Amino acid sequence: MIPFLHLGPLTVPTFGLMVAAAMLIAFAVLRVDLRRWGLAIEPETLVGLPATLGIVGAKVYHVLESPRDLMAHPSELFSQFGFAWFGGLIAGIATFAFLARRYGIPFLTLCDVASPAAALGYGIGRIGCFLSGDGDYGTPTSLPWGMSFPHGLVPTTQRVHPTPLYEFAVGVIMFLILRHLGVKWFSGRANHQAGATDGRPTLGAAPKSGSLFALFLILSGVSRFLVEFIRINPKVFLGLTNAQTASLACILLGILLLLNRRRS
Repeated sequence: MIPFLHLGPLTVPTFGLMVAAAMLIAFAVLRVDLRRWGLAIEPETLVGLPATLGIVGAKVYHVLESPRDLMAHPSELFSQFGFAWFGGLIAGIATFAFLARRYGIPFLTLCDVASPAAALGYGIGRIGCFLSGDGDYGTPTSLPWGMSFPHGLVPTTQRVHPTPLYEFAVGVIMFLILRHLGVKWFSGRANHQAGATDGRPTLGAAPKSGSLFALFLILSGVSRFLVEFIRINPKVFLGLTNAQTASLACILLGILLLLNRRRS
């Protein structure tokens, strides 16, 4: 593992490096998708502000998961390690609501457009967890791809599940699914609108705005809920970890939103 890169007098944490890479790749994806959907907002704004506030939200959520530890070690709030993805998701969604209002764009449409990039960015960010060995790995395993992290920030000599790699793979798969559906649904909406204006028959409208975002919530919630069974996080509620409880809320919200969009 390589927690830090030493470049002369500079020490660069690989986790932060991968977060920066995730932001750049998300920017490239969003630039194309915003042009496709015809939304008048700069991709720099749609990536930079939610990502920055998302990092703050991820840190706050993480330290509040263990308030006793925070009281004992207040400096943990300013540590460059220890982030919770669901805190970042909550802060990111709140920022999107602000940007949607600021630019006069429907909130759910903005979330639809950003969902594929968010899935890919999440997966790439997990590579940073893998490189730094920050304790996000899983339980001991005898599977051939089990790995040890003797030089990680949270070292272990046992062979464990490399769960950050699992989550990277899931993030890429989610991106491919959401991007494919996003292009398909956009084409369906465009064809339906064209048919409505020139009188040509159409095959029906694409799903309503918010459907892609709802699918993102469901897929990300299910993947995180399942991976927690082989993570080392403590059980806190009905035999579930904090992340699993948040995952269930995420899945439920996605299902309710999807049902609402179908009824609409």
